Amino acid sequence: MSVKRWLFLTHRWLGIGLCVLFAMWFVSGVVMMYVGYPKLTETQRLQHLPVLSAQAAPDWLAPRDALDAAGLAGTLASLRLAAASGGVPVYVANHAQGTWVIDAVTGARLETVDRAQALASAQAFAGEGVALAYRDTVDEDAFTHSRALDAHRPLHRIHADDGADTRLYISSLTGEVVRQATRTERGWNYLGAWIHWLYPFRGNLFDAYWTDIVNGLSILGIALTLTGTYVGIQRWRFARPYRSGSRSPYLGRMMRWHHITGLLFAGITLTWIFSGLMSMNPWRIFSSGAPALQVERMQGGPLLIGGDEASPATLLAAARGDVRELRWRRAVGEDVVEAQRATGAPTLLAMRDATPVALDDATVRQAAARLIPDVPVRIDVLTQEDFYYYSRDAHTMTGGRERPLPVWRAVFDDAHATWVHIDPDTAQVIGKLDRSNRASRWLFSLLHSWDWLPLLSRRPAWDVVLILLSLGGLVLSSTGIVIGWRRLRRRWH
Repeated sequence: MSVKRWLFLTHRWLGIGLCVLFAMWFVSGVVMMYVGYPKLTETQRLQHLPVLSAQAAPDWLAPRDALDAAGLAGTLASLRLAAASGGVPVYVANHAQGTWVIDAVTGARLETVDRAQALASAQAFAGEGVALAYRDTVDEDAFTHSRALDAHRPLHRIHADDGADTRLYISSLTGEVVRQATRTERGWNYLGAWIHWLYPFRGNLFDAYWTDIVNGLSILGIALTLTGTYVGIQRWRFARPYRSGSRSPYLGRMMRWHHITGLLFAGITLTWIFSGLMSMNPWRIFSSGAPALQVERMQGGPLLIGGDEASPATLLAAARGDVRELRWRRAVGEDVVEAQRATGAPTLLAMRDATPVALDDATVRQAAARLIPDVPVRIDVLTQEDFYYYSRDAHTMTGGRERPLPVWRAVFDDAHATWVHIDPDTAQVIGKLDRSNRASRWLFSLLHSWDWLPLLSRRPAWDVVLILLSLGGLVLSSTGIVIGWRRLRRRWH
């Protein structure tokens, strides 16, 4: 058998098996442009938290008293206060022994999250007057495949009759709402992210093989596209047409349309399948093995609550406004509390006397150099988004993350060419990009989602381009389905 014949047969039989998958990918990709996989962004979480009452705050324990009452000593990774669990103010302490939730009034530690606790959390999140119905507990379902939820499983599922038919998922670890999914999101996701990411293979006996299934099908899809491109070019008459007057040898409508759309859209089809494969980090090609940033060293050591901190009432009085959460932390050698509101930047207060804190730029610059010790660093100031630092709509895969401006980019001269984005106002590390991460930005985000600022900033141009290309790919796939079905029918009969 000649090589050309072998390529032709490979394309034929791979197409019969994969064109349905291709069509689903094109349709679901368009759906995902507008309805993403359910998530709970940080902004949404804060907006649904009850306002911390300054009037009730005098009755709350100071941080050290609450920790002592719960029997928690030593340093902490983080500490925050919000009415996030059961609708009452609680301290959530992360430390070496795990995560503890402590009642801010009694100091009692939350041992279990039962049905009543979950319903109380859901009511505080949904608002008074919203009817709730407890469903069940679930380890994982179609809308909770994210590995970020692993620490919170099993999850309590509660239905909120809020007009959007929202399903709320409550952590069994902290009692907080960790995910929401409206009726619209759930319905469209069966045509969108659920099918696009092949989630029918998650949460069942195929779960352990899901990554291999996605990678394998993507590789076969690349092979299908490459063989089809070769065959299509070989059979197209560039110099002179066939006897029929067409430059395609196929007389049947479906075969001719498949040939022509294949030549027109094979490139974008190959690009999307390849970049989809890259999203899976196959064979860990984007895992550089770079050591973790020494954030604790940058911030001046771990968080230690000593007992002379300002009370929650003092902090709330100093912060003013509708504060939703207080966060105790270290910031370049200073003990501070972040007063978080529903929107906007947090107010930074001194931990001991609640006076406003303005971090010194020179101090933050010196501290940033400690993220990767003994390596030269350059600080670039970004006043607008660029190719590597940009925001996306909250529903998108990489959307919903805060992207404050101006921001500092610490460029390190280490073996991994590491970049670190830092908020100069809070000294918070926003994100890290090394050479491998930047390669992923090109091979996945740019090629798959067309995250290119000149296009994203000119919507609906971005929408029109992607929808037209997706429709071309859908025609290519659909004609392949018809051709494959006809061939199988002939073989069966």
